[in-house]
Amino acid sequence: MTDNLLSPTTSAAPWAPDSWKAKPIKQDVVYENPQELETVLARVATLPPLVSSPEIDRLRAQLKDVAEGRAFLLQGGDCAESFDYCNPAPIEDKLKVLLQMSLVLIWGLRLPVVRIARMAGQYAKPRSSPYETVNGEKILSYRGDNVNSIDPTCRRPDPKRLMEAYFHSAATINYVRLLLGAGFADIHQPKNWDLGHVRNKDIRREYQTIVTQLTDALEFMGVIGATDGRISALSTVDLYTSHEALLLDYEQALTRPVPKPFVKSSQQKPYEPSTPPRSSLAPELCDWYNMSAHFIWIGDRTRQLDGAHVEYFRGVKNPVGVKVGPSMEADELVRVLDILDPLFEPGRVTLITRYGATKIGDFLPAHIKAVQGTKHKPVWCCDPCHGNTTTAPSGHKTRSFDAIITEITSNISIHKDLGSRLSGVHLELTGEHVTECTGGSQELSHSDLPSNYQTFCDPRLNYEQSLDIAFKIARVYETQRESSAHD
Repeated sequence: MTDNLLSPTTSAAPWAPDSWKAKPIKQDVVYENPQELETVLARVATLPPLVSSPEIDRLRAQLKDVAEGRAFLLQGGDCAESFDYCNPAPIEDKLKVLLQMSLVLIWGLRLPVVRIARMAGQYAKPRSSPYETVNGEKILSYRGDNVNSIDPTCRRPDPKRLMEAYFHSAATINYVRLLLGAGFADIHQPKNWDLGHVRNKDIRREYQTIVTQLTDALEFMGVIGATDGRISALSTVDLYTSHEALLLDYEQALTRPVPKPFVKSSQQKPYEPSTPPRSSLAPELCDWYNMSAHFIWIGDRTRQLDGAHVEYFRGVKNPVGVKVGPSMEADELVRVLDILDPLFEPGRVTLITRYGATKIGDFLPAHIKAVQGTKHKPVWCCDPCHGNTTTAPSGHKTRSFDAIITEITSNISIHKDLGSRLSGVHLELTGEHVTECTGGSQELSHSDLPSNYQTFCDPRLNYEQSLDIAFKIARVYETQRESSAHD
């Protein structure tokens, strides 16, 4: 039995990149011209992949380390990307904040950090209703830039936007590779950080202590020659891309076969795994990779056990995520894991929990215990943003920094009490200085929201608040480590 051709729940359920079409689907998009859609998808299917199978395999290995407690996962980016974000400044800002956050986390946890960006493909947006009311008129809901426009007059789903999504993703990935290859990672040197945004003097002093210790450690490494050479761990890093794989037609078009390792022999011509085979191979001789991103996840609205998305996800070789919220029953969680991880591979599945600060204690313990009763070793990752969305008196959607921190620290404590471990965080953030979430070291209030509220989707943590999160998490784990040392 191969791991990607048969379902663990049935003795003979063949998988193919299009087998999801036989299943019921949620959040589907209806196009006025199906033939135009097929033409676009046929073209996308001939285009080069956006990522390579060796990169995906490297992430699989790193997420195994995360699942087994040898590393920590940091995943973050926009709620939904706009095509307009495909320009240097937003890309650089997002990369900068993720790199700086990861350095703080490495210091606090004393573990490597695996970095995954919600970037270069996060263009689709699930909606609770296909329609919304704008200026008293009922119109189609905005479904993300790869479906339709935020402009109320351009809401017809347009297949050509899928092609635009591909090329915007390709340009974004290309620029990220260019930056990292040129040493952009050196921007995470802490001595260049400005903590002037921290209004509370005690908090600023605490942050400065961490920054000073980081700087001392890095300078010491320089003195002993640990940073010599053109390439070092401090000047180049791995950064992977991810998105919610919502539009399965598009995902299928970028799902490519790669010969299994045992198929290759010395008599065969060299094979470049980032391109499809020149001639067809039997399905059982291939692994199938979604090459639109390194990591893809299933949203809370599309994780039905008999649904199209779970069917598609079970067959791809990529590491995959599943959003887990209050509506997920404990036995349902186990069944999802059984389908997606029949071989019990550590790190194959990342469980991205999203409860809300006031609900986490009611649901997370049962989910942890249910998984502990199996052989699965998922990555436990906390999404503290989605469950803590509220509406400000001004009508702006917002999130409280305090609620976000409470969900993270509660998550850490609950896992610790149950003999488990929180292995990552999944954040909706931007590297820009927006005012969309309240609180943090800037002490933003509801009255500050209109000053630079930019999101067309959900509110994001700004640059300063994102660093605040990293400092807070680092401090929690540093305290735990010091406590253990004294026991």
